[in-house]
Amino acid sequence: MRRPPTDADRIAAAIALSRRGRPASAPNPNVGCLIVRDGKVVGRGWTQAGGRPHAEAMALIAAGAAARGATAYASLEPCAHASARGPACSDLLIAAGIARVVIAAQDPDPRTDGRGIARLQAAGIEVVFNVLPAEARAAMAPWWTRRAEGRPFVTLKLATSLDGCIARADGASRWITGERARAHGHLERAQHQAILVGRGTLDADAPKLDVRLPGLESRSPKKLLLTRGTAPGGWTAVASPEAVDDVDSLLVEGGARAASAFLAADRVDRLLLYRAPILIGGGKPALGDIGLAGLADAHGRWHLADSRLLGSDRLDVYERIRTI
Repeated sequence: MRRPPTDADRIAAAIALSRRGRPASAPNPNVGCLIVRDGKVVGRGWTQAGGRPHAEAMALIAAGAAARGATAYASLEPCAHASARGPACSDLLIAAGIARVVIAAQDPDPRTDGRGIARLQAAGIEVVFNVLPAEARAAMAPWWTRRAEGRPFVTLKLATSLDGCIARADGASRWITGERARAHGHLERAQHQAILVGRGTLDADAPKLDVRLPGLESRSPKKLLLTRGTAPGGWTAVASPEAVDDVDSLLVEGGARAASAFLAADRVDRLLLYRAPILIGGGKPALGDIGLAGLADAHGRWHLADSRLLGSDRLDVYERIRTI
């Protein structure tokens, strides 16, 4: 017999929903919410483009009268501050007659931090919190990084041969990986606000850097060029990794100099390593100098978060290990 879903199962589903709002919800966090009554999901919602309506508001609209006496599952603490753009979500949950709220992560915003929980409890609503908080924070990584560190969350993409080359010696690089890996790369583009390449990649490949997946074409990110010079029309020039400060999420896609610059500046939070089952030999390496003082400094920096096959190619996802 199939076991009934637990609070953790429902929160995991809310976290999955939250990813639908990324990156369109910026500068607000991408949040997911489920409304469950009598074991059935009666409402779903995620933060909409531009940050409003919030996830809870969307889920309550979907649930309608069925929200009364139900349980709400939210990937982030419901906000406690009203604004000109909409009411506080904690107030909306109270007004809808929600009986119980399960929360993944507490909101670090000082306008809400614990206040949303306290307001719900004061209204007689049972509140359970810190259910899968790490998973919720990971799903909101761009917003969380901006909130905690005041900088973008940076993903570095490398597509290489087995011997670590990103191109032949003559610069030919189309295509190292196969169609499924390239499609996954386009999905990653759709989840970032901006995408960056170096001048060498722009001059050699004239990349479009758009999203070419059916239904996601409108999610093409802003194009940045790492250069001390000027950028062509449709591009924004940035002089250094530290100069990228007006987006919450950035995908660095090429080439070796740009990748090395971001690694040397310790501005990479997540590494996508696509490896094709080919050997090039004598090709262009994926990286140059990244500023390591010694081999010991290379250890203990990266954690393997995911690994999968995409056709004949392998994708390994590494996350930067950072100490607080």
